[in-house]
Amino acid sequence: ELVLAVDVSESMDKGEARLQREGYIKAITDPRVIAAIRSGVFGRIAVAYVEWSAATQQRPVTGWMVIENAAGAAAFADALSRAPIGTGRWTSISGAIDFAVPMFEANRFEGTRRVIDVSGDGNNNHGRSVILARDAATARGITINGLPVIHKRVNFNWPPMPYLDVY
Repeated sequence: ELVLAVDVSESMDKGEARLQREGYIKAITDPRVIAAIRSGVFGRIAVAYVEWSAATQQRPVTGWMVIENAAGAAAFADALSRAPIGTGRWTSISGAIDFAVPMFEANRFEGTRRVIDVSGDGNNNHGRSVILARDAATARGITINGLPVIHKRVNFNWPPMPYLDVY
C-alpha cells in the first residue's frame, strides 16, 4: 500500500509541480517499475496520490488504485494526467502524514507494507511537529520516505532550505 503525498504549496512553482506530476506518470508506467511491482510477493500494489500544502489542505487526486500490469499503470497515469494540479499556502509535512495514515485503515487492502512517499521543497512550517506526525505513523508500522525537491531560487523572500535532503 503506497500513498504518494505531493507538495503543492506556493513554494512549488508551476514548473516544479508539473515536473513532479510528470515524473510520477513516467515512473509508474516505466516497464522496469512494472516489472518490480510484478516481482513482489503479491505481484501488485495499491497506490493513491494526494496533493498537500497547509495542515488542513490535502486533496486526494486519485483514490486507491491497483497496479499489477501495464494496463493498471496506464490507468493510474491517465487519472493523474487528467487531474488539475492544485496549489495552497504553507508547507505542512505533518498534515500530509496525518492525512495519509487513516487512508490505510480506510482502504480495502491488506498489503505487507504501508508506505508514504512525501515529496516537497521545504521544511514543515505549518501544523503540528513533523517529528510527532512521523513518530505516530511509524508506530503504526508505516514507512515514510522523503523525496526532496531541491532548487536554488528564493521564494517569498525565503532562501532555499540548505540540506533539505538531510532534513
